[in-house]
Amino acid sequence: MKVVAINGSPRHYGNTQILIKCVLDELEKSGVETEVIQLGGELVRGCSACNFCRENKNLKCDIDTDIINSCIETMSKADGIVIGSPTYFANVTTEIKALIDRAGAVGCANGNMFKRKIGIAVVAASREGAINVFNSINNFFLIQEMIVPGSCYWNTGIGFDIGDVFGDQEGLTTIRTLGQNMAWLLETTHKAT
Repeated sequence: MKVVAINGSPRHYGNTQILIKCVLDELEKSGVETEVIQLGGELVRGCSACNFCRENKNLKCDIDTDIINSCIETMSKADGIVIGSPTYFANVTTEIKALIDRAGAVGCANGNMFKRKIGIAVVAASREGAINVFNSINNFFLIQEMIVPGSCYWNTGIGFDIGDVFGDQEGLTTIRTLGQNMAWLLETTHKAT
């Protein structure tokens, strides 16, 4: 079993990555292989609505000048997907929005290629707006017919400066529980197939 985590924060080792690592630590304890893709800070394009993904049905976006196709390919091979984003004006980062729009279009154009994969959102916020980010990522998962496990609270950690999320014990507990629930669900679905 393998899970890919996509960090949408331009701070490579910031609060979003800290929260992602908490999830991955729980998965690795259960023997799940993990990989992190650093998407935040990359120069990416949004969806151009060209519809070539629908015409070509080749599991790729026609825009091939950035990292998004590599993300889509890795996501398609994974059993689970973690998407992490900081909160930018109550929304996901530009890079995560490009991923959602382009991977979403490719997924739908190719028979919902992410169907029944397990997806979780991980959100960092300095104070407010995290629920919008949480919803944006989960809406991507749900429209792709993915399975979204819950936790004991919304999957958010609070912190402004790098490392501040270590002071959010409730957030860390929520994220660790989320990782444990994802591990359980991966194991359960793996046994069923």
